[in-house]
Amino acid sequence: MNETLPLGRIAGVRVGLHWSVLVIVALVTVALARGRFPDAHPGHSAIAYWALALLTAVVFLGSLLTHELAHAVVARRNGVQVEGITLWMLGGAARLHDEAPTPAAELRIAGVGPLTSLLAGGVLAGVAAGLDALHASGLVVEAFVWLAAINVLLAVFNALPAAPLDGGRLLRAYLWHRTGDRLRATRGASSAGRALGWFMVVTGFVAVLYGRDLSGLWAALIGWFLIGAATAEARQAEMRSLLGGVPVSRVMTPDPVTVPATATLADFLAEGPFGQYRHSAFPVLAADGSVTGVISIRRVEATPPQARASTMVHEVMRPLGDIVTAAPVEPVLGLLPRLQASPVRRALILDEGRLVGILTIADVTRALAWPGTPGPDGPHHGPPAQPKET
Repeated sequence: MNETLPLGRIAGVRVGLHWSVLVIVALVTVALARGRFPDAHPGHSAIAYWALALLTAVVFLGSLLTHELAHAVVARRNGVQVEGITLWMLGGAARLHDEAPTPAAELRIAGVGPLTSLLAGGVLAGVAAGLDALHASGLVVEAFVWLAAINVLLAVFNALPAAPLDGGRLLRAYLWHRTGDRLRATRGASSAGRALGWFMVVTGFVAVLYGRDLSGLWAALIGWFLIGAATAEARQAEMRSLLGGVPVSRVMTPDPVTVPATATLADFLAEGPFGQYRHSAFPVLAADGSVTGVISIRRVEATPPQARASTMVHEVMRPLGDIVTAAPVEPVLGLLPRLQASPVRRALILDEGRLVGILTIADVTRALAWPGTPGPDGPHHGPPAQPKET
């Protein structure tokens, strides 16, 4: 889940919002302003209900952020790099660059999330009790009671033993410790996640159809997300198992077709798709043979047709600084997160500054689909390695 609005760094961790977080803010605000607050404490103005509801929704987001920050901080202390945190419609996501190195580290990283939410719930409940003892506004006390309850509920839900929830990671840590097999442990946690997801989908629709409870749609949505996330987690684990230690040079497309930086866009278009330019993006080379960027069909299409005969490739290409680059010996798994986040979904493979290959998501997919898996050192059971020019 990529961020839409960066918020900066907290405790050294990059934090951002995805646009869909507005959905949860709106839902919480409406539910409190039109439901819980006026039902529990009638007689206040609409402005009071809506203002406090919006403030409560923002504090709720803060508690989600605290939960994810706890994961991030403990992950870094256990040697796992953290790329950032994104808050979105269904909560938050701490993006970890690597996996936990041991079951014990997995246990610590996963367990701190529910504990943080539980602690937050306890603190908020204490604040609510204190305000009530001081005879503060019942409406304000109600907001703290709701925040305390929702944090405890989140702690309990997140502790369920099903991936991708924190409880699923705790289950994986246990199975990993018990069997010594990380892949097998991930499969078990992912299966539990899919089972929980389907249970929530079915019960959610039953609540809507027979109980006329529209909140069942929310449960079904969360269940559907769990199914997809658990399935993706299992696939990621399979991919890590298959590609672990495999260098980029074993998967990349060597000696890719390039485009001269001084070629016009009209000349470039004239060569494809029936000429040599049969793909959607190509490395761009300067006159001295050095790579300077990547030109894509989309960039060319954005140029007015009447200007293409006088516009050179280097004028509209993405410069090299915006492109993911890697060395041939770099592990594929280490490159994948950057490759997936790249705007052109390609990485240029450079050997001492010289272009020797290009890697796309399709290259990785082909390697995964091939019967047998190339190992970092052992016999190569995948597609035959293609020689590089020297």
